Amino acid sequence: MTGPILVTGANGQLGQALQRLLADREVVAVDIDELDLTDRAAVVDMVGSTRPSSIINCAAMTDVDGCESRPETAWAVNAWAVRNLAEAGRRVDAYLCQVSTDYVFPGDKGEPYVEWDAVGPTSMYGASKLGGEQEAGPGAGIARTAWLCGVDGNNIVKTILRLAGEGTELSFVNDQYGSPSFADDVAARLVTMVDERLPGVFHTTNTGHASWYEFAGDVLEAGGHPRSQVRPITTDELDPPRPAPRPADSRLDGLAGRLAGLDPLPPYRESLARLVAQLPS
Repeated sequence: MTGPILVTGANGQLGQALQRLLADREVVAVDIDELDLTDRAAVVDMVGSTRPSSIINCAAMTDVDGCESRPETAWAVNAWAVRNLAEAGRRVDAYLCQVSTDYVFPGDKGEPYVEWDAVGPTSMYGASKLGGEQEAGPGAGIARTAWLCGVDGNNIVKTILRLAGEGTELSFVNDQYGSPSFADDVAARLVTMVDERLPGVFHTTNTGHASWYEFAGDVLEAGGHPRSQVRPITTDELDPPRPAPRPADSRLDGLAGRLAGLDPLPPYRESLARLVAQLPS
């Protein structure tokens, strides 16, 4: 199909990675300053005027604890906005690729989740993002990702390296497990989904899993710092405790991608090393 690719949440880590990857293609990139996705009329008008062939929605309220304290905003940004994009997209036959999260799962399976496992979010963030999945509608592609880091914006990799450079001793939980993901790799998978107009849910994370404590050690090592600079703690030892619950084990298994014949995303440590090499020393 002809028509540009509309990228929402364009100023975020993933949105900027997509714009670099799609530099030789026609892209309409918007963020909150250009388009309020919770304004139905504005979304319908904008999509109707630009007539994109595809929409990649990277926009979200990702402040997990903020979602807990502001649930109506979370529902508006993470679910209602997707309803607006889906409606507008149907009017012009645009394929919708919706970015979602591992937080749609409760974290009690004891092994990595596949795309067909039952969901059960324990936080408002997870619940509102699941609402967005439901609003995307049949024919849309859902890319669930986790622990996203990239060269743009703020993320945990940059924070760990900054604190390590200041000589700070770090503490990370060793009882929460997940799937690290890197923006450039996730962006490449989203483009594949768009080009092939793949419907359904795809777990979109780098290969490999870790606890937050293990991942922090990997970041330190990639940045030339000793792993001993981080010590393990339990979730119960967090001070202050987090307002919103986190899933204890939200590792994702990309079974749908394998069944579709898609290449797995690179091992996360390889992508971590590549990211650290791009950051200012």
